[in-house]
Amino acid sequence: MRRIFAQARKELTQLVRDWRTLGLALVLPLVLLILMSTAISFTVSNLPIVVQDLDGSPASRELIDAFRASLTFHIVAWPPDKQPTEALRSNAADGALIIPEHFGRDRARGAASSVQLLVDASDANTAKLISGYAGEIVRAYDERNVGSSQAQLVKAAIRLWYNPGRSSKKFFGPGVFVLGLSMFPPLLAALAMAKETEQKTILQVYVSSVSSHEFLLGKILAFAAVAGAECVLMLILLFTYFGLSFAGDPTPFLIATVLYAFCVASFGTMVGAAIPSQVAAIQMVALGGFLLVFLLSGLMFPIENIPAGIRWISNFVWGRYYIEIVRDALLEGAGWKVTWFKVAIIGAIGASFYAIAWRRMRRMQLAV
Repeated sequence: MRRIFAQARKELTQLVRDWRTLGLALVLPLVLLILMSTAISFTVSNLPIVVQDLDGSPASRELIDAFRASLTFHIVAWPPDKQPTEALRSNAADGALIIPEHFGRDRARGAASSVQLLVDASDANTAKLISGYAGEIVRAYDERNVGSSQAQLVKAAIRLWYNPGRSSKKFFGPGVFVLGLSMFPPLLAALAMAKETEQKTILQVYVSSVSSHEFLLGKILAFAAVAGAECVLMLILLFTYFGLSFAGDPTPFLIATVLYAFCVASFGTMVGAAIPSQVAAIQMVALGGFLLVFLLSGLMFPIENIPAGIRWISNFVWGRYYIEIVRDALLEGAGWKVTWFKVAIIGAIGASFYAIAWRRMRRMQLAV
């Protein structure tokens, strides 16, 4: 154990002496957490739409006022002699509401009257949001204006759990927290490992009495400590700026965090041991620590929405399981009964990375 701690102390000493690397290790994850969590949002507001009112009745103006009062839509001025589709082509609006003639008369008679909504679907996600929010506004307008005989017999009472304000920060914050831990500690570990091979300083370790297990565990312990420091700083940010807190038993999160720090440090060490080039090691960590975690872990969208042809790859993405644990700890609070298996998988993946790295470095123990 003394040799393992000595190796870890050597790595941490080198890291502290280089303030640029220390900034990369501690400051960039915080910047990433703030920027990505606030810049990415699936909640839209002030969507510009134009209105073509062909009726001009009090009923049509009331419907327009309902859209104007919404936080989602922003009605922009549009000349009445121009077609609403021109507003979509010129990017002046994302939608166009067309109210037909005799709309007010049909409403007064109790007859059905349809309004048309043209939506710019070049952005499919925004188009779905526009159509969904517009449908809610129209339904609310109907409930206020239909007679009691025409009122709906069944109404849905909707309650939003875990994130009642639908804050994007509370959804993306835990995911970006995992992304930061998945990127920077393995990147530093891979660079440190590849640098020793590239500069041939690892030969000093080969001629020493340090075993491959002691050498690898020392490096993994050092960069797991870096991951732990990043975790503490980002948790402080999540608890203050993002307004999150532990929703239940925090022990699954704490144990999973220790195992995940070991997992990502082992991944970076494995990459550095297998690829004796710092440039190539960076590219490999960018693939595993960033691209796979960003796209195939459920950070941006549910895994069920990933095409089936590549969805199976997410089963091998270690960040997927940790994201689910972090979101459960900070939002849902189900605890061990739903997270124990994911905690075990993280430990198994980390052990696999360590085994591959040891297999690469075991020649240190060959008899001379």
